[in-house]
Amino acid sequence: MGSLIARRLAGALAVVASVIVVTFLLTRALPADPAVYFAGMGGTKEAIAAMRAKLGLDHGLLTQFFVYVRALAAGDLGHSLTTGHPVLDDLTRRLPASLELTISALALAAIVGLPAGMAAAVWPNSWFDHLVRVIATVGVAIPTFFTGLMLLHVFYFDLGWAPAPLGRLSSFAAPPPRVSGFYLIDSLLAGDLATFAAAASQLALPALTLSLFAVAPLARATRAAMLEVLASDFVRTARAIPLSRAKILFVYAFGNALLPVLTTIGMVFSFLLGANVLVEKVFGWPGIGSYAIDALIAADYAPVQGFVLLMAILYILLNLLIDIAVIVAHPRTVGA
Repeated sequence: MGSLIARRLAGALAVVASVIVVTFLLTRALPADPAVYFAGMGGTKEAIAAMRAKLGLDHGLLTQFFVYVRALAAGDLGHSLTTGHPVLDDLTRRLPASLELTISALALAAIVGLPAGMAAAVWPNSWFDHLVRVIATVGVAIPTFFTGLMLLHVFYFDLGWAPAPLGRLSSFAAPPPRVSGFYLIDSLLAGDLATFAAAASQLALPALTLSLFAVAPLARATRAAMLEVLASDFVRTARAIPLSRAKILFVYAFGNALLPVLTTIGMVFSFLLGANVLVEKVFGWPGIGSYAIDALIAADYAPVQGFVLLMAILYILLNLLIDIAVIVAHPRTVGA
């Protein structure tokens, strides 16, 4: 088991190294010239050359790469020219907003998707099963930004139930004292229920938008896993004993179907981290996704590279934890 986990770790490090190389090359392949952008529309050739030297773009590509890797080894992701702050500070400050949105959406999707998938498996080919499959297909097919715009139109412009899409809090509310960076948690820790309610109302629509995208794979994975388990011999034996229907369903069936469902939850969480980029722009959410888009438009290399590297590390760590959990829980299934 130890050697298998070590191989997983080595593979994760190799992926991180590949992401560093690919990210560096892709940012250099952008058509926009950051030196021209930051020198201004009326910048002279001398000003552009000076800006190019300041950005380190006057060196060869190989030299730029080694400088970038040396800075990464020292924990330096560079400075953002659009914000004027170190990229690491920007990402650290904005990451809790993205995580709070993603985790809330995943929790909402699990609350809806897991019971729906179980019910669809218990009554296969019923009207409810067909409804779940249709909803799952539609949820994956519709882009998240379109869903967000439609929800905004209905609940904010038409009905007036939702607050203005101005970020994590309205302009009239002050953020709670920072402990975790999650406004819902920090406001509860401070005993500030008014801020908690304000943060929850701002979070509701973007979380709902992302959760609609996540419900589909969770419901389909739960349905498929439950159908396989419900058709197994030990479930038929449990029914013949007989055991109660609830115990068979929730203890024996769902307990054995949980492993593929947990794997799917991990994958969906990774997908949501990428899908929230456009959702953050639609709702003015100050997360790392909107930060990366602003930097990309400005051809600001350092924030884009830092964002991609952070996303890759989060994705790799999450999948590594899932792999290790599967190895520990079911070593025989992976040959450990």
